[in-house]
Amino acid sequence: MIEIANSATIRPQSPARILLTRILTHRLGLIGIIVLSIAAGLSLLAPFVAPYSPIEIGAGDILQPPGGPFWFGTDELGRDVLSRVLHGGRISIQLVGIAVMLAFILGTALGVVSGYFAGKTDAIIMRITDAMLAFPALILALSIIALLGPSLFNAMIAVAIINVSGFTRLVRGQVLSLRNIDFVRAAYLLGAGDARIMARHVLPNVTGNLIVFGSLIASQALITEAGLSFLGLGAQPPTPSWGLMIATGVEYAEYWWMSFFPGVAIFLVVLSLNFIGDAVRDSLDARSRGMRGDQR
Repeated sequence: MIEIANSATIRPQSPARILLTRILTHRLGLIGIIVLSIAAGLSLLAPFVAPYSPIEIGAGDILQPPGGPFWFGTDELGRDVLSRVLHGGRISIQLVGIAVMLAFILGTALGVVSGYFAGKTDAIIMRITDAMLAFPALILALSIIALLGPSLFNAMIAVAIINVSGFTRLVRGQVLSLRNIDFVRAAYLLGAGDARIMARHVLPNVTGNLIVFGSLIASQALITEAGLSFLGLGAQPPTPSWGLMIATGVEYAEYWWMSFFPGVAIFLVVLSLNFIGDAVRDSLDARSRGMRGDQR
């Protein structure tokens, strides 16, 4: 009786908690979370941890190599490279985060509507999506920037727009396979409206793959943002940005530290995002295999 009573009080873990546990026990996923957390934490706390102002001219001698009070050296104006890398991460990570979130929301909404209603609605949305996919991502981003003008905000809009089509097609394909499943039909027969069915029964069943895809898109978006800033179409001087710092460093190729450290920062963040995406994918696959095994 005691064993029965004790077992009755045990509550099953939520799917979100199971997924988080699997990610944390995934070696590469844990490394990715640690690296990304450190990078994001240092970037968000840049005003407090950076030793100098990122735009302070003459903080040290110009083009001073790493060492002494300037761990990452100084640039062509005597600005501290470490401080600029920290503040540049603050800008780049926030921009990419907002852009991917906008693409996620808009792309998911369009994908659900396209896949659920099908017909002419699906045809119109898919033709627009196909037209966007016909252009290379960077070329499309450059075209949007050419229309809106070079600025950090417009770069964020461009990065968001070029990633909408990927979310749309992914969600649309999954919704097409879900719209005729029994539990969706049952909800419709019970009188649930289209909006309720999409929000309560369809959308929750596509979020797993969206998390994986979103992490991969975030790494691509960071590279795109860096590319736009490298071309002078994103952050404008003297605002620090990793891509802009690399572009400036190219002009002073012999002073390797000017482009090396922001390049390493981009590499680490992109790698950590890919690690997290792989961990989420493996965790979802393991959970689905476990569920199939339980059903047997």
